[in-house]
Formats: sequence, C-alpha cells, structure tokens
Amino acid sequence: MSGRPMPCDMAELGTLFLFEKLNTEQLERLCQEGRVELFEPGFVYQEGEPATCFFVLLEGTVVMSRRVGSDDVEISRTSQRGVYAGAMQAYLNPGPDQAFYKGSLRVTEPSRFFILPAETFAAVLRDWFPMAVHLLEGLFFGSQNIQRAIGQRERLLALGSLSAGLTHELNNPAAAAVRATSALRDRVAGMRHKLGMIAAGPYARDALETLVEIQERTAEQVAKATPLSPLEASDREDALADWLDDHDIAGGWQLAPTFVQAGLDTDWLDQVAAAVDEQTLEGAVRWLNYTVETELLMNEIEDSTTRISHLVDAAKQYSQLDRAPYQVADVHELLDSTLMMLSGKMGSGIKVVKEYDRTLPKIPAYPGELNQVWTNLIDNAVSAMDGEGTLTVRTALDHDHLLVEFRDTGTGVPAEIRDRIFDPFFTTKPVGEGTGLGLDISWRIVVNKHHGSLQVQSVPGNTRFQVRLPLTATDTSEEPS
Repeated sequence: MSGRPMPCDMAELGTLFLFEKLNTEQLERLCQEGRVELFEPGFVYQEGEPATCFFVLLEGTVVMSRRVGSDDVEISRTSQRGVYAGAMQAYLNPGPDQAFYKGSLRVTEPSRFFILPAETFAAVLRDWFPMAVHLLEGLFFGSQNIQRAIGQRERLLALGSLSAGLTHELNNPAAAAVRATSALRDRVAGMRHKLGMIAAGPYARDALETLVEIQERTAEQVAKATPLSPLEASDREDALADWLDDHDIAGGWQLAPTFVQAGLDTDWLDQVAAAVDEQTLEGAVRWLNYTVETELLMNEIEDSTTRISHLVDAAKQYSQLDRAPYQVADVHELLDSTLMMLSGKMGSGIKVVKEYDRTLPKIPAYPGELNQVWTNLIDNAVSAMDGEGTLTVRTALDHDHLLVEFRDTGTGVPAEIRDRIFDPFFTTKPVGEGTGLGLDISWRIVVNKHHGSLQVQSVPGNTRFQVRLPLTATDTSEEPS
C-alpha cells in the first residue's frame, strides 16, 4: 500500500527521540534519501511481504499484528511519535531471514510516516554508527547462536531424561520375561520328571488318554481365564484347598492359588479324580499343576514381550523414525506415545486422564515437532504439580481447528508473568533446572510452523495450555529456528 507524498521537515525529524542526537547534515541526508507519506486507515504493509522500508511514525495511530492461522493477532497499538517498524534489521549482512516483514502494520486514522528505503537505512547506520552496527550484529547473531546451542542442549537433556524413563519402563517387562523364562525351565523339567513317573505308574491306557485330554482342556482354560476380585479368588482358593485336603493331597494351599489363577475350580478337580484312582490322583494333579504353571508363565512372557514391543513402537512413534517429516498424522497416537515415553518421569503420584474425541480427523503436521510440544507442556505440568496431582489431556473440535488441551492441578501461572512465559529464556525454575526455551520453542512450532495458536489459562489448581491446530494444510514453509 502506498501513501500520499508529503514534504519532509528536518526540524520535525529532529524532535523525534530516534533522531534527536543527529546533526543538521545527517537530518538533511535523511530528508534527501527518505520521504514522508500520509496513509489512510488500513494496512501499511502486511506480514510476509518483502521488507523494503523502515517506517517511523510522525503522527497518527498504528497497530502491529502477527498472523496466527487465518487471523491477525494484535501485538501492540500506539500513537507515540517516533515509534518505528518495518525493515529494522536491514543492517545485518546476511539478509534472507530479514528479507520479509515479520508482522503487519496498519493505521486506524490518517497517519504520517517518515520512510527510509531498507538499503538507505542500512547504509546510514553503517556510515554513522559503525561500532554500534558491529555491536548489534554481534548481539543479534550471538543471541541466535546462544539460543540454538542452548536449544540443542535442552533437547539433549530431554532425550537423556526420556532415555532414562524408557530404560526404566523397558527394564520391568524385560526382567519379568527373564524371571518367567527361568521359572518356565524349572517347570518344564518338573513336568518331564512327573511324566516319567506317570508313565512308569499303574495307569490304564484309557486313564492316560483322559488325562491328556484334560491337560489340553486345562491349557485352553488358562487362556480364557477371567480375572477375579480378591474376595472371589480367596473364596475359590479356600474351596480348592479343602478339596485337595479331603483327597489327601499334601500342600493343597500351595497348589490352590495356581489353579484359581488359571480359572479352574472343584468341578475341574472332580473330572481329574474321575479319570484316575485314589493312588495315582495326587501324581496326576501335580502333573496338571505343571501344565497350568507353564501356561501361566508363557502368558507372562507373552505379556512382557508385548509390552516391550509396544514401548519400542511408542519410541518410534515419538521420534518419528522412518517417517516423512511432514505428513497427515493422528494427534491421539502422538499424544499416547509421548505420555508413554514420559510415564516414568510422572511416577505414581500423578494420575493421567485422557478425554479424547476419537472422531477427530487426522491433520497435516510435523509429528516429530508436535511431540516436542507435548513433551514441553507435559514436563511443565509435571513440574507444577511437584509429583502429585492430575494431568488431563483433552482433544476436541474447535471450529476449523483441532484443540489439544493439557490441564493440570498444579500451583498455576501467576498473572504478572503470564504474558512472558513464551518469551525466550524466561523460566520460573531454579538455576540449573530449566533453560527457559521449552515454551518459546513450543510457541514457534505451533504458531510459526503449523499456523496454529498456543494459549494459557491459569488459576491455582487449574492450569490449561491450549494448542489449536488447523484441520487443513497451510503454508508450512517457515521453519522454527
């Protein structure tokens, strides 16, 4: 948008705080190489356009905004003479990142600006303030490098924490599988020994066939056993122990819990007793006990190895190994994998509640980077709850956006710092426990890269971080730095 040309007054420029220290020769150069224009209400420039000019407000009211999704979110509004915007970093040598306006500028009333072309602005800064330009370049690029280095360090620390949690989670089922395998070896050896005793004993052929048939049905029953309440299990164990004692089988109280766990009862024992005589009943029962134990141990091994497989799948989902960086993704799968990866860090004191709307569609996104957002938000919630509380993860449809909300019962975010929590390096954690980049990185991933929004609502005991992501693809060319 172009304004109406107007005369440039050196004296007026000299009254602005930005130019008040300039001498007459410098003010004269500004008027010669710059211009004054009057803009009617509307946009002066818009975000994403080439950054060709540096604007200084002489008179009027300006509104600065950033694009979030399809909306322009107001950043500031002012009528202060001398405020500036536009190609403010044109003096930097490498220009690609500074080649476009980072936000939009509009006026709400007829407003006059002093305008310098970006090349002229860069030239006068280098001519008049060479030392300042070097300092500003060092500050700008130094801050970028520091932020990049600390960001990498933070990701390494997060990776270390996740690795420790994953190792802990993998250790439990792996150890269970090892224990079950060792016990299974003993039970199989015992079964072979007992089978030899049965083969050498006075069993009729039809009795052995019946026992083998009962063994097969027993194995099938173990697979179909349903969990019992503690009271039901105790009552059934008592009944089985009494049955075994009545039939003079020693140590019935040791055998009963195994049979109950397999879903067997006194009716099953009656079938065994009917197949053999009293002299061989105990041997037959103990042989079948080995069958039950081996089946239960194999179930335990299967459960453990399945758990390991799920953890590995969750790790792959979380890290997005062997997946394209930009793809159509199920947000619930990403949330579940992140929660599983962080389960070790949450401990037993934090209850996780999932309120998912499973009817929500998949969305175009960068899944690996969204997982980083979930990690940062969950980590903050866990820290705020200090090891005890409830974390609620909710998904819902919010107009043309998908809402992901993380609600915790922690201490909350004080109102006086709520506007600063997404600033780089701002942290409320003690020294050494946080870099202050987690929420800044999350904000840039959600807002800059996915064109969504990240907001917080907080009172003590109810803090909600809300991520809104577009349901349809948008321009995702802007990478979070």
